[in-house]
Amino acid sequence: MFRCHVCGNTTARSELVSEVFAVESRRVLVEQIPAQVCERCGEATFSRETTERIRQLVHGSARPVKTVPLDVFALS
Repeated sequence: MFRCHVCGNTTARSELVSEVFAVESRRVLVEQIPAQVCERCGEATFSRETTERIRQLVHGSARPVKTVPLDVFALS
């Protein structure tokens, strides 16, 4: 059963999401991640299997499908 770890809601919808991860000193974008997205707050939750696939993808020898420039801002 789904329970959002942010707001405690128990309803979610299945979606494909994109997420930016910090890998050592760089940022990587992973697209088309299957997730359960909380219908109340929008927090995405990944299964253990999906999390492991992401880890293998960004830490392994896989090549990115594309490279894009990234603007970085500091709020402080």
